[in-house]
Amino acid sequence: MNIPTLYQLFLDGTGITTDSRNCLPGSMFFALKGSSFNGNAFAGQALEKGCSCVVVDEASYAVEGDSRYIVVDDALTTLQQLANHHRRRFDAKVIGITGTNGKTTTKELIASVLSKSYKVLHTLGNLNNHIGVPLMLLRLTAEHDIAVIEMGANHPGEIKTLAEIAEPDYGIITNVGKAHLEGFGSFEGVVKTKSELYEFIRRRQNGIIFIHHDNPFLMDRARGMDSIPYGTADNLYINGHVTENAPYLGIAWKAGKDGEVHEVKTRLIGAYNYTNVLAAITIGHYFGVPANKIDEALNGYTPQNNRSQLKQTADNLLIIDAYNANPTSMAAALENFRDMPAGHKMLILGDMKELGVDSAAEHQRVVDFIDSCTFEQVILVGELFAATRHNYTSYRNVQDLMEELKRNKPKGKTILIKGSNGIKLNLAIELLTDSKQSAKPA
Repeated sequence: MNIPTLYQLFLDGTGITTDSRNCLPGSMFFALKGSSFNGNAFAGQALEKGCSCVVVDEASYAVEGDSRYIVVDDALTTLQQLANHHRRRFDAKVIGITGTNGKTTTKELIASVLSKSYKVLHTLGNLNNHIGVPLMLLRLTAEHDIAVIEMGANHPGEIKTLAEIAEPDYGIITNVGKAHLEGFGSFEGVVKTKSELYEFIRRRQNGIIFIHHDNPFLMDRARGMDSIPYGTADNLYINGHVTENAPYLGIAWKAGKDGEVHEVKTRLIGAYNYTNVLAAITIGHYFGVPANKIDEALNGYTPQNNRSQLKQTADNLLIIDAYNANPTSMAAALENFRDMPAGHKMLILGDMKELGVDSAAEHQRVVDFIDSCTFEQVILVGELFAATRHNYTSYRNVQDLMEELKRNKPKGKTILIKGSNGIKLNLAIELLTDSKQSAKPA
């Protein structure tokens, strides 16, 4: 079956699903494969749950004579082609966003700002990979003016693939840093892969990038491109500086050298979010969102999902940045915490995953930095931190940490909590925010 014919079935249906446990009546099921599952095996179940048809890539799972089974060479590739076909039917401008750190927060900020003047589709949660991007694009409707599509990667070539599916008109790379080194091979591999977004935009007719002018790696990769710059220099399209960070981030910004100065007081933690906020201002201004509406959107945005969150509990003040971690984001968070005016500072840090051969050295570098600071208490969680040279309290896993927190819950502390999602520090956060788990008296 060709894509236009399959697309008509999509238009006649109620949507797409890749999970046989979640089938809307009349939806299409795509039998995708993973390291531990084969979606083809659940095609029949999807039909029983109400799907109108199933797209499989192993003919042995199709029932002969049953037209509801659609056999293709590769179900994932077909899903991606269908999404690209759908994207091309609409006039909505697509903004592609990637980067080592901050892309999800920046995407949320951009969407918040643009939504003040436009109907915006933006990536939900972490649907930013080879499956998530197609699923998001297939939610595009004629009502949308702009789509903000996040693109994640942990191997070379992945951003190129996602850009070819989404065909963005505009692109932004938040930054490049040391992350997923196990997949990319090196920091240069990270830079090259993230720059695949630039290379697509470079070939795109009238393609434009929004670029952080203060980042030399990005500026080097963007030579000769049509770009809208933002940063600290007074003559940039949008320029600004941090006005406060105690603990919430405040910035002042203006358009060009002689623009009116605007003040924004966000609910974000960390001066490292300054460039993320400035990116959202730049894109909002470019698309004509009034300055007061830009400020309103940024002042009202509240971070979620353990990203740059501040949470006051009955016993402590928590600075939560535990969705993910890599050497670049860890260094930024620690520097910010060191400089933040607060008393009784405590760290709970979890391992940084997927660093490959650089893992031991990068974890030791974090510990060495902590040694140069004056934090009141430090707790390290995970096998990788446990293997470093240090004199801090260390636990092999979050379960051991939680047992200790139940016995001796901190009180009166300002606690930075950061680590890779796989360490599951969210469980410790839940414990620390549970008022029933009161601290023992000193």
